[in-house]
Formats: sequence, structure tokens, C-alpha cells
Amino acid sequence: MALSLNKPKLDNLTNEIWKSAERLRGKFKSYEYQSVILPIIVIRRLECVLMAWREAKSAEVLAKRPNLTPEALAKLVKDLELNPKQSPFSNATTWTLRGVYEDDQTLLAENFRAYINGFSANVDEIIQHFNYRATITTMVAYNRLAPILNQYKELPLGPDQLSGLEMGYIYEELLRRFSEQSGDEAGEHFTPREVVRLMVELLDIPIPERHFSVYDPASGSGGMLSVCKEHLLDRASTAAEKERVEQFLTIHGQELSPTNFAVCQADLLIKNDQSAKVFLGNSLIPHDPHSRDPGDQLPETKYRFNRMLSNPPFGVTWGGKDGYELEARKLQKTRYSAGLPRVNDGALLFLQTMLAKMVAPADGGSRTAIVFNGSPLSNGDCGSGESEIRRWILENDWLDAIVMLPDQLFYNTGIFTYIWLLRNDKPASHKDRVMLIDARQQFEKEPKAFGNKRNRMTDAHRQWIEIRYAKGWAKSFDDANVKLFKTKDFAFHKVKVVFWQTDAHDEPATLTEPYEKAFTAANLKKEQEFHDSDITFRVRVKVDDKVKTITVALTPADSAAKKLKIALGQTLGDWPEIVSVEWTHRHYVADDEYIPHGEDIAAFLKREIAKPIIRWEDSPQLGYEILPNKYFYRYQPPTPAKDLLAQFWTLEKEAEKMLEGLAK
Repeated sequence: MALSLNKPKLDNLTNEIWKSAERLRGKFKSYEYQSVILPIIVIRRLECVLMAWREAKSAEVLAKRPNLTPEALAKLVKDLELNPKQSPFSNATTWTLRGVYEDDQTLLAENFRAYINGFSANVDEIIQHFNYRATITTMVAYNRLAPILNQYKELPLGPDQLSGLEMGYIYEELLRRFSEQSGDEAGEHFTPREVVRLMVELLDIPIPERHFSVYDPASGSGGMLSVCKEHLLDRASTAAEKERVEQFLTIHGQELSPTNFAVCQADLLIKNDQSAKVFLGNSLIPHDPHSRDPGDQLPETKYRFNRMLSNPPFGVTWGGKDGYELEARKLQKTRYSAGLPRVNDGALLFLQTMLAKMVAPADGGSRTAIVFNGSPLSNGDCGSGESEIRRWILENDWLDAIVMLPDQLFYNTGIFTYIWLLRNDKPASHKDRVMLIDARQQFEKEPKAFGNKRNRMTDAHRQWIEIRYAKGWAKSFDDANVKLFKTKDFAFHKVKVVFWQTDAHDEPATLTEPYEKAFTAANLKKEQEFHDSDITFRVRVKVDDKVKTITVALTPADSAAKKLKIALGQTLGDWPEIVSVEWTHRHYVADDEYIPHGEDIAAFLKREIAKPIIRWEDSPQLGYEILPNKYFYRYQPPTPAKDLLAQFWTLEKEAEKMLEGLAK
């Protein structure tokens, strides 16, 4: 499968399509542009496929029956088109976009609706997901139907003119522009095909000998699933192997966005892919057939998958009033039993969803590749949902490797991203180990930027990663960009520690501050036990409308109750009104220390704090975090001062020359 693209061609075509969005200004809101443009692109692409099919079928029929009249030929070809066994989709009318536009303009809307209504049920479902009939009404009201049809009636969008890969890039570029126009933050990021290809190759998908399934819980427009199958067909070296791919491979997906789902369904129709099952709905919640919001229609109680890959949305809120937290929590005792991440980032819910659908190792096991930003690596403190999910994954020994990718690879974001590779069928050489691969320098510059995508990975860069993933497990392998860790190397203790503070002379430090707690004998006794040193309280009290200060000094051996009675009165009812309390006590610090697993905690505290420890307490469970940047940190000495001065004077001289030029 070729990964190279004709950028000038795609730029020109995208700009041509974008002109139709510009024609909507003043009539449609910017966020409504895509509801007009994306459906007409899909309709035109489907029309191109149908027109090519009709032409090829007409030639085929004429070769067998050359004496047919044009009318008889047209009727026969139309009958064949309407037969689902002959054509994967059809249109019962004789209309085309060009025909509708060039016919009677007073009947433009009526004829266009007739054309839309003439499509077969599978295309009609796509049109419904776009909610396009309502959009047509608005287009007619705003007098925008004619110019849109005029622009698209001959636009070359057929598969013979534009590959699925090229169509995917155009689709993403349009979505990027739509989101910029409307001011929206795109939570989802179209995955560059070189990254998808890398993920597919790292998953090591075999030419199947029996049924073999692939799954994506956030399938978008279906790009990952399509590349997966195309990759296998490319690898198939014989007709028999290609037949096995078609016969045994099934691809499965789910997509929340009706627009993305509609584009995906159109692409599957164009390819006539009978092995694909993609559903509209939220894969993170249980499915209720009676709910308006469809859920996971490929639940782990019925479905398991041999390979899974995904690029779920980054940083998308799943909880709160705008989320689906109540529904997701219904799976808290099953799928999400390890924990729930923070409500403003559901990335790890997708990973848990995929891991729940693994095939048992005894039946061949499963492998997973998922793209994340940096958040799932380390967000969340010890005991938090994120840390507990990482603990669950690592203690089950499912994490196999993490590949650090270059930045500026994606179209809608320039951030660094990471491919997590997981499997429940680790070979002996991988057991209790995790490989990290630093591939941040494996890129070349794009000849021309596509949005935020300024870098790209070539075949050589992908092969560089694949070689290290395959061979890096051997003891003899030596590469600074590959590091192997034991699963417990990512674990840490969160230790609550309280220690005495000292002054500049390393003498016990004291602190004077307001006493915010209730001034009772019980509280004072607790302070004595905690500090185990002299404490002085200065109590401002009101007596006969006058305020005076009473000092209460306590040693560790004193009875706080007796001291209070002497200072304030024999019984609580006799006490004067307390205005405020200030106390002086030995200064202590309460802090959390994060200590790598395997360290002696007491020795670590003694070495790192070097102060008298009052007490410490370990957390009830280990925390887990993965810090790739730390592991691959390479010290770079600062530029020497003399070199910086030389650069400064060089710039100073250049500035002087520029000023002299302006003066002339």
C-alpha cells in the first residue's frame, strides 16, 4: 500500500471543495458548514462509483448482446443495478447531480430530493445519519442548493481518481478547517497512515488460517480498519493467501459521531466489504436497545478479538453533566473494576474496553496497539483511578512496549504521542518486562505542512522501530534508544512522612502561629503527644469587657487538663470568653515522599530528608507511573559564556548595520 501522496493535487482539490464552504457564509453558521459539505462529498463519491459500474456493466452486456437498443440496454443495466447480488448499492432513478442541476431550475429541489430518495436502503441509512434531508430544506430556503450542486456535479471524487487514503486526508483537512472556523477544539485526531501502518506491523497480524478478528472501539471514518486489511492483502503473496484474507478476516468497529460513522459506512459500501461490522454508538457504555444513545454493541460477553488498535480521542470529558458517567459506572464492577480515570479524560476507558475483549491465551491470545498522548503515562497520584489502572495492567503483565513517536505527526495537534503495545500472550523473553523505544528522532520534514503535521515517518523510520521491537529483547542487543524494564520498575511507594525542621544552625526550629483548632484539653493532649516537646499557648481572653493574655506552658509530662483549670478556671462554665489563641511549638514538616519500589523506605527517608523523623506511613498499595522522558534524558551542557558573548556581539554588529542602512 503506497503511503506517498500527491500533495499539490490534494491541496488543489481541498481548496476547490472549501470554496463551497465559503459560499455558505452569511447564511449558515460556521459550525454548520460540515453538515452541508461532507454529505455532498459522500453522495458525489458514491455517484462516481455507480456511474463507473453502469458504464462497465453496459460494456459487458453489449459484448454479449450487441443488438440491444439503447433503451433496452439502459433498462437491463438498471434492473441489474437494483439487484443487491449484482451491485452493493443502487439508485432507482436516472438522476445524477449534473442531471438535476441542468434540468428545470424551478424543480431543482424536487428533483434533488427524488434523487436522494432513490438510493438503496444502505445508502439511505448513511444519508439519515448525516441528517441531510433537513439540511436540504435549509439550503433551499437560503438559495444555496443550486451553487452547491453546480460545484459538485463533475468533481472528480471517484475511487479511480482519488484513493481511499487520499480521500481520508482530504476529509481530515476539511474537518480541521471546520473546527478552526467554529472555534471548536477537535478532541479526535486523524491518524496519519504511516502511524497506522506502523501499528499494524507491530501487531504482527498473520495471514489467517481460520477466523481472525480485528477491532477498533473509536473507529472514526474507518481508516485504521481499512489500512489493516489492505496491509494483509499487500502481504498476501499468492491468490490463495488473498482468498484466505477475504474469507477469514473480519473487521469490527464502533463510532460515536454520526458524521464519522456515515463516512465510514460509505467507504465500506464503495469497497463492498462484506466482512466489516461497524456500529454507531458509544463503545464505553452498555448498550440499551431502547435508549436514544446506543452503547457497546460488541460487548465482551459475546465478542472477543485477536487484534485491536485505536487512536481514541485525547482529553475528552466522559463524566459530569455533559458526559455519560452514570452509564459508564454500570460497568464499574466488571469492565472498569481496576478503576476509573478522572472525568475529563476518558482515554484509559478505551484501553480497559479493549483489554476486556481479549481472547484467552489458551485460544491464541490478543495483541493491542493504542495511541495516547502523555496523560495516561503518569497522570493521577498513587491510589487514583489512573494509577490503579496502570497497576492492574502492569501487575497482570500485559504491557509489552511503548514507542515514543516524533511530535508534529498529526494534523490537529503538534504534541508528542505514544504507541502502547499490549498482549496477554507474552513469550518467555518478554515475561515481566516492558520495552521502551525512543523514536522521537525517526522522522523527516513534510515537503509541505498539512495543518499541524510538519513531520512524517518513512518506510525506513518504521523499519527502524520494528527491528528494535523485534530484536531488542536479546541480552546482546545494545542501543541507547531501547531500554528494558521490569514491570515493578514503574512502581513507587507514596509515603506520608512527618519530620522536625531545623534552623540555619541545624538547631530545632520553632514556629509561632494562630491555633485554629478548638482550645480543649483533649486537643492539647494530642499536640503534646505529637510534638513531644515544650509548647506555649498565649490565650487572649475577655474579662469584664477587657482583653488580657494568659500564657499556658506545657511540657511533655504536664497534664493539659490541670494546666487549663489553673489558667482559665475550675470548670468549663467558669472560663472567660476566648478571643484568640496563638501557640509556639517545635516546627515540623508533613510531606509526601515518592520512593521507588524496592528501596528501603526507612533508609531512603534518613538519606534524603536528613532530619529527625517523627513518623512515616506507607500507602496501602503501590502507585505506578511511566516516565519515558526521564528514562531517555540526555544531559546537554549549557553553551559556554564566552560563546554566548561572541553570539551577542555578532548580533549587535548586525543590528548596527541595519540601523545604519535605515539612517541612509
